[in-house]
Amino acid sequence: MTFVESIRVCFSKYATFAGRASRSELWWFVLFLITVSAACGVVSDKLSAVFSIATLVPAIAVTSRRLHDVDKSGWMQLIGLIPIIGWIVVIVWMCQEGKEPNRFGPASTGAVPAQLN
Repeated sequence: MTFVESIRVCFSKYATFAGRASRSELWWFVLFLITVSAACGVVSDKLSAVFSIATLVPAIAVTSRRLHDVDKSGWMQLIGLIPIIGWIVVIVWMCQEGKEPNRFGPASTGAVPAQLN
């Protein structure tokens, strides 16, 4: 999945917590969030805060779908609330390869559904 495809898919699935997300989908979206938030922060701290709040739901949703890809519940991202150790555990899970077969359905194709094109 490319950078632009990842952003398109993540915003088209704004609050979709079901299904699976590939590693590239998550990490390209994280790069987009960090880059745009930093650019907004240069302009205005308030603008950066507004952007971060606006993209909070899709960030949680793509993380949940990514955890589904490694056969874990989306709720497991709450482990990240534990300082340092929790962050490390969640990042390790995000870096793992997807598992097949999987109780959360088939692997993500990364394609945007036809009705959203």
